[in-house]
Amino acid sequence: MEGRAKHQTKEEFVADFLREGIISGQFARGSKLKQAQIAEMIGTSITPVREAIKLLEAEGFILGTSHRGAIVAPFDINATEEITDLRVMLECKLGLKAVNRLTSQDIEELRSLQAQIEDAAARGDKDAVRTINYRFHELIYIAAELPQTLRFVRALWARYPFDLINRLDNRIDRASQEHRDMLSAIIARDEAAFLQALQTHIRSAWDEFKASYSE
Repeated sequence: MEGRAKHQTKEEFVADFLREGIISGQFARGSKLKQAQIAEMIGTSITPVREAIKLLEAEGFILGTSHRGAIVAPFDINATEEITDLRVMLECKLGLKAVNRLTSQDIEELRSLQAQIEDAAARGDKDAVRTINYRFHELIYIAAELPQTLRFVRALWARYPFDLINRLDNRIDRASQEHRDMLSAIIARDEAAFLQALQTHIRSAWDEFKASYSE
């Protein structure tokens, strides 16, 4: 089976770059995004950067302010319980649809990403784990071919404290094992096992963070 081709406009490419950078922590919460700097980083003009920022504003990753310009949206602890519940519901919908649609090439790419996660976890590279985690989930959910649902999920990711959760002691090691469980279920085309592994992955991260935050 052939892999799933992804044709992107320049603004979609920049939006992917920024989305991944925010989730991975490359662009810190509350920090200002400088359009010229971003354009130089990825070798493009200002126009697609400006359009990408508008797209990410609509998704909730970026806030536009009259006095500071575009800034990365801050984290709100009071909203995250509800966000976690919505993530479970919508990501399970995407995952269930995707399990039997993932091609052999998709699965090989997931294997490669899992190997990268395990390598990064072994090195203690939390930033790399966050980035690869994003790519792993994104690859699965794109296969569901439910673009509106994925759009809502991305809006939830924009408000979720991935950066803070990955700072927890040994969290990246546990996340690596949870990804291994998801991948094993995908390879077996076992929908029930995949849904269980995905729910565990999402909820355990939030439960661990909530317990740490309250302390």
